Amino acid sequence: MNNSVTNTARLLGAGLRALLVLTLVTGVVYPLVITGIAQGLFPGQANGSEIRSDGRVVGSSLIGQSYDLPLKKGQEAPEPDLKWFQGRPAHGLGTNTLNTRYRLLLSGATNLAADNPELLKQVEAAKAAVIKENSVPGHPVRASEIPADAVTSSGSGLDPDISPQYAALQIRRVAERNGLPVAVVRRLVEEHTEGRTLGFMGEPRVNVLELNIALKELVARR
Repeated sequence: MNNSVTNTARLLGAGLRALLVLTLVTGVVYPLVITGIAQGLFPGQANGSEIRSDGRVVGSSLIGQSYDLPLKKGQEAPEPDLKWFQGRPAHGLGTNTLNTRYRLLLSGATNLAADNPELLKQVEAAKAAVIKENSVPGHPVRASEIPADAVTSSGSGLDPDISPQYAALQIRRVAERNGLPVAVVRRLVEEHTEGRTLGFMGEPRVNVLELNIALKELVARR
């Protein structure tokens, strides 16, 4: 009887020591080591790929933002602020219906088929808006000039980038709205156009937030 109790106590003690060691190693030491390595080698990525402007964090290079005017009374959706470059449409996003304290957006796609009438309606409406918003006197936008990313959302709905073609389509409108020469805004877009990753992966792209920050700084200097 005494031997059985002693063995049980010994096993419990060994199990408790193992639990404490594993908790220390996997719950404290390992996270601290990985965090230290990440902060030392990849601080930008480890901190969420933050983008700063005027000394404060204004967003992430990985998450798209909207550039809209304040919502007016009676409006269901805000109008885009056309002095800024606009990103891709954000169809498929929904609000968090469980946590009603915060209006959080849920990432996602519409999952509508290519021939779905609702999707076709969204694309046609987006196409009409792109033509109307980006046509300036003497330079109307033609439907054939509109790239796919100007009228369709990404799989996440939070794509931070647009194609160089869509950025170029907005140059004249942005220049006019900000009182800037077209050539200056075009050069700004070229400076913020990234090529394919490693020269062969993905497509050329323009990060809209970074481009708009550069635009803001350019306007402030003039």
